[in-house]
Amino acid sequence: MIPQDFIIREIQPKDNIEIAVVIREVILEMGAPKVGTAYEDKATDQMFETYQKEKAAYFVLEYKNNVVGGAGIAQLDNFEGNTCELQKMYFLPIARGKGLGTKLISTCLEKAKEFGFENCYLETLPYMKAAVKLYKKYGFRDLERPMGNTCHYNCNVWMIKKI
Repeated sequence: MIPQDFIIREIQPKDNIEIAVVIREVILEMGAPKVGTAYEDKATDQMFETYQKEKAAYFVLEYKNNVVGGAGIAQLDNFEGNTCELQKMYFLPIARGKGLGTKLISTCLEKAKEFGFENCYLETLPYMKAAVKLYKKYGFRDLERPMGNTCHYNCNVWMIKKI
């Protein structure tokens, strides 16, 4: 159950600026590098447009009419196979520790299943400890090397889950 006042919904064009701010604020808060991460992705400023393609979806987490988080799924870049990637999952502090991460992952994986994906891959950073713990709790397992090529060369924790 989602805590009161939090809404998960598909991204809309009006959300682009707010979700870009969320992504960059969290990256800076976590001490992550700006290069080789979502911080510098062109897609970060065009999230609605980025997910307007086949077998892709992005969901925002809204609290009192403000975007406070989000996550999406899309085909894993530069990978032959029926694997999607859990992408750009970031939450502002107000949204953490409330079970919303689990709910958002469930929403993304339900959509991935609808799209017919067999596996879900993700990349993160080792010092995003709460995120890594959540992914493991949700059944993602560690990989020894990256899959595909996301261009996020600073993300060196790779995980996968069968859908």
